[in-house]
Amino acid sequence: MTKQRKLIYALVYHVVVIGIGFAVIYPVLWMVMGSFKNNSQIINDASRLLPESFNLNNYITGWKGFGRITFTTFFRNSIFISVCSTFGVMISSALVAYSFARIRFKMRKILFACMISTMMLPGQVVMIPQYIIFQKLGFVNTYVPLILPAYFGSAFFIFMMMQFIAGIPKELDDAATIDGCSRYSIFTRIMLPLITPALITTVIISFYQSWDNFMGPLIYLSRPEKYPVALAIKMFADSSSVTDYGAMFAMSTLSLVPVFLIFLFFNRHIMEGISTQGLKM
Repeated sequence: MTKQRKLIYALVYHVVVIGIGFAVIYPVLWMVMGSFKNNSQIINDASRLLPESFNLNNYITGWKGFGRITFTTFFRNSIFISVCSTFGVMISSALVAYSFARIRFKMRKILFACMISTMMLPGQVVMIPQYIIFQKLGFVNTYVPLILPAYFGSAFFIFMMMQFIAGIPKELDDAATIDGCSRYSIFTRIMLPLITPALITTVIISFYQSWDNFMGPLIYLSRPEKYPVALAIKMFADSSSVTDYGAMFAMSTLSLVPVFLIFLFFNRHIMEGISTQGLKM
């Protein structure tokens, strides 16, 4: 009876998990399958998941883009913005986290409280002041407003890295100081390798956020040749004409490839603990 009961529990558990997983991934599957359908099939037969036939016409049409601007340009713009902003937020957040966690200086607690308080501010609160500042500086219709703020750190990533650094024994810093290492050497040679899991997590989350950023480019960019993928996909929707849902789904499917590859490449590093990193050094 015990074995039968365990078998029933395991069966029920797997059925429930598979059902929940399918419900979560179903919208993505519907979009991917919709990229192989024409507009009439998408609109009139929305309950059907599989298309009548698989063809790549939507991908060919969608990749042509708009006004002689292909999606090669849009993907290149998105990659440039995402890579630059991700690198900036990773380095700046690590530097600030190290200073808060290891260096004792005046007004440290006050500055830390101010930094944490920014996490409670909605993005809509700072949207208008930021736009006014960048407009006065002449940075509107450039990538600067989308990249430059990342080089001043992110409160969420700073706090996360501080928790990693807090778990590293301070004796390592003392030993490095005795050996003649400066603060910079301690940060680059000891801290950065030990907080690799936090850095990798920052890369994944920050890249996702930057790649999917729609509001920022919508506010600051006005020239279509500068649009990223997230904003270019919206151009398929036309309120005054017919929306090409097939091409929109096709380009949306392709837009998932970079973030999927980033997650696939870095996923194995996320679960590695600090102690494991220390043993590998």
